[in-house]
Amino acid sequence: MEVLLIDDHPMLNAGIVSILENTGLFKICAQAGSLKQAMSVIEESDSLPSLIILDLMLGEESGLDFFPMLDNYCRSKKISAAKPPVLVCSALADSFKVQTALKLGAAGFLSKTGGKAELLKAIDTILCGKVYISGELNLKIKENSSLYAKFSQREIDVINLLKANKTNKQIADALSINVRTVENYISKIYFKTGFSSREEVKKL
Repeated sequence: MEVLLIDDHPMLNAGIVSILENTGLFKICAQAGSLKQAMSVIEESDSLPSLIILDLMLGEESGLDFFPMLDNYCRSKKISAAKPPVLVCSALADSFKVQTALKLGAAGFLSKTGGKAELLKAIDTILCGKVYISGELNLKIKENSSLYAKFSQREIDVINLLKANKTNKQIADALSINVRTVENYISKIYFKTGFSSREEVKKL
């Protein structure tokens, strides 16, 4: 079973490669340190991998941007077969990131603090068609569910981009809206949370 690993941390990659290949069930078909490299691997391959493991911190890039890129590729190629499941494996483990990743199409979310047994359990779960979320992350989601429900999907998009240290102009470009609209969304976020600064929003 071929696995595409998207992560820019060589030492962590080596550990994941060792764990998976030692099972005798998986082969790392490629490793990519950026979204551009990942899409190049996919575009140049004769077939999609069976599984994708994705980090959310890829230099200045957010791994969340991979999901629409994969969707657009499959749509452009009229790929009718099911897309490969994507397991997010990240140190960015707040409830907003988890729920946003799942809404975008992630099959599972694993904290990088998890060990070998949890990695293999997560993979086995999502390959069976089920969703896997690390235990402590599930708890965070439940604890913050009422807060999360206060926001519209677009407000959540803005929050995630604020947490990625994007400027208002960069947020506007990413969401294809104007800067004034971004400012309005940020004002709504401040109103709903009682916050008054971007730094406070980043701690959500």
